[in-house]
Amino acid sequence: MASTDSIRRGLVKIAEDTEINSIVIDIKDYTGKVAFLMKNQKVKEAGSSEDRVKDMKKFLEELHGKNIYVIGRIAVFQDPYLAKARPDLAVKRSDGVANWKDYKGALWLDPCSKEVWDYTIAIAREAESVGFDELNFDYIRFPSDGNMKDIKYPHCDPVLAKPDLLENFFYNLKKGLNDINVPISADLFGMVSTNFDDLNIGQVLERAEPYFDYISPMVYPSHYPKDYNGFPNPAAKPYEVIKISMDSAVKRLLAASSSPFKLRPWLQDFDLGADYDAVMIRKEKQAVYDAGLNSWLMWSPSNRYTIDALDKL
Repeated sequence: MASTDSIRRGLVKIAEDTEINSIVIDIKDYTGKVAFLMKNQKVKEAGSSEDRVKDMKKFLEELHGKNIYVIGRIAVFQDPYLAKARPDLAVKRSDGVANWKDYKGALWLDPCSKEVWDYTIAIAREAESVGFDELNFDYIRFPSDGNMKDIKYPHCDPVLAKPDLLENFFYNLKKGLNDINVPISADLFGMVSTNFDDLNIGQVLERAEPYFDYISPMVYPSHYPKDYNGFPNPAAKPYEVIKISMDSAVKRLLAASSSPFKLRPWLQDFDLGADYDAVMIRKEKQAVYDAGLNSWLMWSPSNRYTIDALDKL
């Protein structure tokens, strides 16, 4: 297995040699742990920060010296660490006592907990202070992929619908970060681009858009259901799936009197449902451009990227 340092060096090399001009670094990942030691009292009390990156400020300065834009990613409501340490903040089973788990065994924080909101804002503010160029928020949704008949949100107003409850979080997040000097961005499910319901997770494109500088729908073709738009295997149709999705998102943001250039979709560089070689990945990129957009993000779970899919400098 490659070391963290070798992965970093490889990603920096890609940014130096290709069209890639940005790197996304996990500040708080899917485990709930924070990648560097923080001074904020809320975070210290939670005990969630560790020194995986010994000197984050110095590391960011090195990246900036190479003209690399650094985006810090914060996984918000999927947080097994804090949900276990503070079960009073967790999503519960219907008995209101046991912590609810999704099918992968992951624990979630209650999306309506103001203490969770404040904790997220505290992490974001300190991350901005050490030099991140942008703060990116992921898992900003109600949980799914579990027994949804045995779930309870103790901090949520039962009268309000999930999109209303989630918009309360968006509003308070923006308010809490209103005085910082970097953009904030949101990762949303890919199908928010074409669906007008909330996908039962609270995410609606128009409800998120006012509160973020960038919106990144995760339009991985492999994640679309069988027969989506008549495609037996959407993963085999990267251009078509992404073009349909981003055309729809562009129209919706224009209709909302917003800028479609807020859209910066996530594309896939991994094999799932089809082999994603350089040709397939370039089709994804072309779909973004043909939708009138000019930027995208690329994800590979292994942190190994297909160099031939990227334009050389």
